[in-house]
Amino acid sequence: MEKLRIVFMGTPEFAVGILDTIIKNNYDVVGVITAADKPAGRGQKIKYSAVKEYALEHNLKLLQPTNLKDEEFLAELKSLDANLQVVVAFRMLPEVVWRMPKLGTFNLHASLLPNYRGAAPINWAIINGETKTGITTFFIDDKIDTGAMILSDEISISDNENAGQLHDSLMALGSSTIVKTLKLIESGNVPTEIQKESDEIKTAYKLNKENCKIDWTKPATEIHNLIRGLSPYPSAWCFFKDNGQEWNVKIYEAKIIFENHTYNIGSIITTKKEIKVAVKDGFIQILSIQFPGKKKMQSNELLNGITFSERAQAE
Repeated sequence: MEKLRIVFMGTPEFAVGILDTIIKNNYDVVGVITAADKPAGRGQKIKYSAVKEYALEHNLKLLQPTNLKDEEFLAELKSLDANLQVVVAFRMLPEVVWRMPKLGTFNLHASLLPNYRGAAPINWAIINGETKTGITTFFIDDKIDTGAMILSDEISISDNENAGQLHDSLMALGSSTIVKTLKLIESGNVPTEIQKESDEIKTAYKLNKENCKIDWTKPATEIHNLIRGLSPYPSAWCFFKDNGQEWNVKIYEAKIIFENHTYNIGSIITTKKEIKVAVKDGFIQILSIQFPGKKKMQSNELLNGITFSERAQAE
C-alpha cells in the first residue's frame, strides 16, 4: 500500500468541505492550490477564497498561481513531491500539471457524469427538474469533466429543495466518496469506467445574467425550478413594473398554485400579505424577494412598505 502525498486544488466553500474530510482522515496534504486573491464588493477589498482561509487556519502549504504554466510555479509544485493531486471546483489544468504526480490527478464533480459537465452542475440539475443527482470522481484528461470515472454516488432531489440545500447535501456525500476513492488509489486497485458519449448528455453551462432571468411565459414548474435552482446564489431575477417605475428584483423562494384564471401573463396580484405573478397554468406565489438597495425579505415584510396597482407587471 502506497502512502499518499496529496496536493489539493480548489477554491469555493464546496471544496473546503472535501479538503476538511481529507485532513480529518489523516491523509498527508503537502500543498494546497487555490485562486489568486481578488477584490470583491463595493469597497473592492481583497477577498481570500474559502480554501485559502481554511489552508491558513490549518497551516497548510499554499500556492496561488495566476498562470498554471508558469515555470516558477511548476518547479514549486514539483518540489512538493506529491504522488496524487485532488481537484474540487477549481479550473482547467494544463497537461503538464495533471500528468505530474505518479498516481495521477482526479477530480470530484458534483453530478452523475457524463451529465452536467461544466461550471454549475448543482444549479442546472434543479433548473432542469431532475429528481436525482450525485457525485463522481474521475481521472482528469485534456477536456472538461470527460476523464475515466472512478466512483459515483447518487442522491435524490426533493420538489422544493434549492441549490444551497443541495450544495450542502452533495458536500456531505462528496466527503464519503472522496475517502472511498482515496482508499482505492492507496490500495493500487482502481477500477475505472470510460464515460459514454451521447447526444442526450446535459450540460452545466456557466450561469450569466441572461440564463438567470425569469421568463414568465414558461410553465409554472419551469419557473419554480429556475428560482430554486438559483437560490441563494446567484438568484433568479426579473423586472417589476408599475406606474412608470421599474425595479430589478431578485426572487429567492416561491411556490406554485395551479389554477385557471383570466389574468394576463406576468400580472402582479397582491393582498396585504401575498404577492403572486400570473403564469399560463396558474400563479407563482413569491415568498422571498429582494428589491434594489434593500435586504432580502419575506413578501409580507415588503408589502408593509410598498403597494402595487392593478396594472403592476412582472417582465
